[in-house]
Amino acid sequence: MKNNFEIISEVIRKRRTVKPSKMNGNIIPDEQVRQLLELADWAPTHKHTEPWRFIVYPGEKARKFVSDHAELYRKNTPEEKFKNEKYEKILANGNNLSHLVICVMKRDAEKRVPDIEEISASAAAIENILIAATSLGIASFWSTGGMTHTDTMKEHLGLNMDDIVMGLIYLGYTDMSYEGKRVIPLEQKITWK
Repeated sequence: MKNNFEIISEVIRKRRTVKPSKMNGNIIPDEQVRQLLELADWAPTHKHTEPWRFIVYPGEKARKFVSDHAELYRKNTPEEKFKNEKYEKILANGNNLSHLVICVMKRDAEKRVPDIEEISASAAAIENILIAATSLGIASFWSTGGMTHTDTMKEHLGLNMDDIVMGLIYLGYTDMSYEGKRVIPLEQKITWK
């Protein structure tokens, strides 16, 4: 029987990015998505600011948001920088997903802690989602592409300019299995003093 460390180690090592094009279109029960967000809510936070916010789009609403995202890219990219392949790629992200969760760092109005701490706390909440999804056999993709980090996206979502869209989390199921790898040996990343 595995102990808790072995179980969590296995889940963390199995967590992989699965592009939406590799998802199969099967639907995740809303209750399981809620469970992921409940675990996200336990991320570390300084001064209890709990800066993470989640906008959840299930099913057809997720596909509609992806379509809107592609149109934001089309309408807000200068002609000389617009790439039809990128537009099509953004649009195709909606084909097989089950849910889309937009993760936002909601800036503490009093700005009691530095931005980096709020960003870090929100990223920790996202990692909780990704690990929990893996534990349930749910594929995930944390995307920061397209219009994600633009003021245009903030306006589209009705956010304040101090808020940060941390990413779009595409959730679904996949029929594929993935192996992870690390390219820099751990020894090169650790300095013992």
